[in-house]
Amino acid sequence: MSDRDEAKPRLATRAVRSGQRRTPEQEQSEPMFVSSSFTFESAEQAAARFAGEEPGNIYSRFTNPTVRTFEERLASMEGGEACVGTASGMSAILSTCMALLNAGDHIVSSGGIFGATASLFSNHLSRFGLETSFVPLTDYAAWEAAIRPETRMLFLETPSNPLTEVADIRAIADIAERHGCLLVVDNCFCSPALQRPLELGADIVVHSATKYLDGQGRCVGGAVVGDAERVGRSVFSFLRTAGPAMSPFNAWVFLKGLETLKLRMRAHSENAQQVAEWLVNQPDVTRVNYPGLPEHPQHELAMRQQSGFGGIVSFRVAGERPAAWRFVNGTELMSITANLGDAKSTLTHPASTTHGRNTPEQREAAGVTEDMLRLSVGLEDPQDIIDDLERGLRAMRA
Repeated sequence: MSDRDEAKPRLATRAVRSGQRRTPEQEQSEPMFVSSSFTFESAEQAAARFAGEEPGNIYSRFTNPTVRTFEERLASMEGGEACVGTASGMSAILSTCMALLNAGDHIVSSGGIFGATASLFSNHLSRFGLETSFVPLTDYAAWEAAIRPETRMLFLETPSNPLTEVADIRAIADIAERHGCLLVVDNCFCSPALQRPLELGADIVVHSATKYLDGQGRCVGGAVVGDAERVGRSVFSFLRTAGPAMSPFNAWVFLKGLETLKLRMRAHSENAQQVAEWLVNQPDVTRVNYPGLPEHPQHELAMRQQSGFGGIVSFRVAGERPAAWRFVNGTELMSITANLGDAKSTLTHPASTTHGRNTPEQREAAGVTEDMLRLSVGLEDPQDIIDDLERGLRAMRA
């Protein structure tokens, strides 16, 4: 996939330069505006700002220069017209649904999604008259069959969490277009450094900026990217009123993360490839899920659709939950945490953490089994990561 638009600088340059407007101080690094509100030159200007007749800052819940710089930079990197920064990845998904759907509408979602997203659709949005049907990510006939007259949105993650299944975004975008539905893609695992769903026909991209966009596990945030009308007006209007806003400090941290995103994603992918290839050859590892492996069911698709395979590897071990927990407890280098996308490698047992509140049926649909572990491969030396996984295997056998 090309990162070149003839009208724009290349992706790595946009990641460093887009959205910055220097103040009269001529700072090199983007400034952090930690003001809750902004002043006006006159009563007339204040009225014009509030009426939307004049652009400018009003109140940091919905107009903050540091947040705006992050939004413009990420929109440029994803190829969107507009971006809205939010307080978390989950608030990005919530804001998208609340802004663009109405009671009685229907969502079709892939089954292999983050546990909190599945819970949001099934347990919370359902209380407001939004129904969701879940289908296998790569069963395109099932996507088509699940659509009803009231279906308004198709939602997916690719690669999926935690199976790393890869969806053909263009194929599902064609289905969405035929039925007049929006296609929303969670691009958290790849980021725009490896995959740009809008170029493949998606209407909206959502992010947990907490993950790879930050890259060092420092801040929580999210983002919605898309066109000027649905995102720039509708999602922004919801955020302005409901207030799930990104803080200026977090936006500044994410800006620093975007500057190194392409370099980090390349390094994450290279390390994960080495780790996955090692895991495949371990007798007590019964399955390895990583798109970079030739035996991965969507390996060829991932090669066409992505410019790298990412840093997430999931694998199954010989035994059930007790064996998986012994593995986790036997590691020394790994951070035992459910977060991912960090420079530090992290390890978690999804069935009892990220997907622990889901129903058994939801876990089965997501492919989350009791013997599965999810590894977010960090930026340590890959041999040290492998040595630690070997410690986990030894502890599991004991």
